[in-house]
Amino acid sequence: MTRRLTRALSLLAALGLWQLLTSLDVDLWLRFAQFPTVTDVARELGHRLGEGTYWQDITQSLTRILTGFALASVAGVATGIALARSRLAADLLGPLLEVLRPIPAIALVPVAILLFPSNEQGIVFITCTAAFFPVVVATRHAVGALTPVWEEAVRTMGGGRWRVLGSVVLPGALPGVFGGLSVGIGVSWICVISAEMISGEYGVGYRTWQDYTVVDYPGVLVGMVTIGVLGRLTASAVELLGRRLTRWLPRPSYGPGARPRTDKAAAPAPAVPPIPTKAAPHDQLV
Repeated sequence: MTRRLTRALSLLAALGLWQLLTSLDVDLWLRFAQFPTVTDVARELGHRLGEGTYWQDITQSLTRILTGFALASVAGVATGIALARSRLAADLLGPLLEVLRPIPAIALVPVAILLFPSNEQGIVFITCTAAFFPVVVATRHAVGALTPVWEEAVRTMGGGRWRVLGSVVLPGALPGVFGGLSVGIGVSWICVISAEMISGEYGVGYRTWQDYTVVDYPGVLVGMVTIGVLGRLTASAVELLGRRLTRWLPRPSYGPGARPRTDKAAAPAPAVPPIPTKAAPHDQLV
């Protein structure tokens, strides 16, 4: 409860500072005179919540991000495992991926326009590409860091390649994989918004850019707030799924003086005093 209150107070403090600087028209090094206030943005947000276009843009952006991210997750995990466990795959795909990885996904907008028959497919392609490489890199390193003893134990008990993959590789690499997924979902939002601004017809990014072209700055801030909230919700969903699938991992306890939680079922049993035994007679000992 204390941590939640601290987080809420930090957000309220940031909003209060924003309102103070814009309402007083502070113009030192940063110019807040033309910047919309918190009340202006809240008023514009309340107005757009009652419009169908706002929800249509959110639905369009979520559809694009979820489709591209799902494709990138499946392809990225499979490619990362192949690179880490197959020398042939590392030799064939490794050099190509290392050349393509430094290219920003948003730079592929002209390529997507040329390759795909519709802008919708091109935006999904850019979103998928943005999340693909973080997932590949995280999965490859997570699989490569696994202890070889686990695989040897499974093979000693008669397990084959698929048994090793399902019992050792995938469970052991899950923490690293979800680290890559968390990074990938954030990068996907950056690229999908940029792609919508360039070649989209609907979406939060497209609407934000349209508001900028007509000098509707409260509308621009509404779009930015919407992007932030949607990005936070999707990232939290990925983190929650990761915690559910890796419940076997030990969780750290945060805060000064915090005690780690212990499972009552796993608590050690109280010590049982030894049962006194009756001494044997002297003649029996002899």
